[in-house]
Amino acid sequence: MLFDSHAHLNDEQYAEDREEVIQRAQEQGVTRILNVGFNRKTIEETLELAETHDFIYAAVGWHPVDAIHCTVEDLDWIESLTDHPKVVALGEMGLDYHWDQSPKGVQESVFRQQIRLARELDMPIIIHNREADDDVVRILREEKAEEVGGVMHCFSGSWEIASQCLDMNFHIGLGGPVTFKNAKLPKEIAVQVPLDRLLVETDAPYLAPHPHRGKRNESGHVRLVAEKIAELRQMSLEELARQTFANANRLFRIEDAG
Repeated sequence: MLFDSHAHLNDEQYAEDREEVIQRAQEQGVTRILNVGFNRKTIEETLELAETHDFIYAAVGWHPVDAIHCTVEDLDWIESLTDHPKVVALGEMGLDYHWDQSPKGVQESVFRQQIRLARELDMPIIIHNREADDDVVRILREEKAEEVGGVMHCFSGSWEIASQCLDMNFHIGLGGPVTFKNAKLPKEIAVQVPLDRLLVETDAPYLAPHPHRGKRNESGHVRLVAEKIAELRQMSLEELARQTFANANRLFRIEDAG
């Protein structure tokens, strides 16, 4: 059993074959998927997917790139959606210093508000961090994010940053880059992270693993991520899949049906 802990299967890249993509994931042993909505449009689409497929769960939050468009009403709406039985996490949220669509101050404000909401609701959070390691860690610490924990989605930082996140009750999510031939750091992280704090993900349709790099990603490709990590850790795919499946269920408080 594999749990793709971060996907965007609502993306328009799947407009022509979404159901076939979902079926292929199941054929690859993916039995649970967390689909992530990060603004009005994608949250609505994510909820529809979760309501249509019993093995797809939802996360709702506001992406830092879109922070400039986030209103008080949007955050109130997100809070109201957490009553939905398939919503199991808040996010993705965080900081993105690669794109300059939203000013850093606006990103930080929206990030902090969502962490506070998560603490009020006692829900885990999904962190998007691009080129903002120090500020992300600082804000998580200042906002006492360790009270709810969560996952550092598509982690690409150093072991020093990973250690600080682990100390704050976070899991480390690894995806396609761990399979890239010259990606030394993700491979090191894959070996060093405690097994009970590791998640596998795709971020589909982005960051497709080798040998699909540069093409559209799919949830079924999480198997390639798991295979590479199992190889690096010198363990069986079955054991790695079983542990990361259990980790995701525990973090997102999903009862394991088997």
